[in-house]
Amino acid sequence: MPGSIYRLLSEDHRRLEDLLTRTTAQPEGLDLEAYAQFRTGLLRHIGMEEKILIPGAQKAHAGQVLPMASRLRLDHGALTALLVPPPSPGIVATLREILSGHNALEEGVGGLYEVCDEWVGGRSEELAEELRNAPYPPLKPHVSNPAVLEATRRALARAGYEWDNLVRPRF
Repeated sequence: MPGSIYRLLSEDHRRLEDLLTRTTAQPEGLDLEAYAQFRTGLLRHIGMEEKILIPGAQKAHAGQVLPMASRLRLDHGALTALLVPPPSPGIVATLREILSGHNALEEGVGGLYEVCDEWVGGRSEELAEELRNAPYPPLKPHVSNPAVLEATRRALARAGYEWDNLVRPRF
């Protein structure tokens, strides 16, 4: 049976997926309000994992590094970089592509959430409460210029994604 951490964060994945689906649901263009909610929600979710979940699990397990932490951090960097430029159908498609594999690493058997629930043991509900209380980050305006697109390309490359094999953003 999934633990408190697994339930909380996998439910948040479903909420974020719904917002991303709403972003592209209208044929006349992107729903920018849904995307803004997705953007702030994804940044919060990444912050919850990076600042609370991963350090809390490692501390509870005598400082042992989570096996998948470095892979997840690379994905987090790529996802965060994709949230800087204004949304486009290409960026949304790229986010969706990365999140499909990323979420499986977190929710799958032996994934981040299962391991963290196991590692924190009796502190699972306490850590879940800390995650629930995580703040939403302040959002900065989107930035679209060649330097941002190059930084996004590099973040994707570091995470093992080839810019040209994903749907390239068009501005």
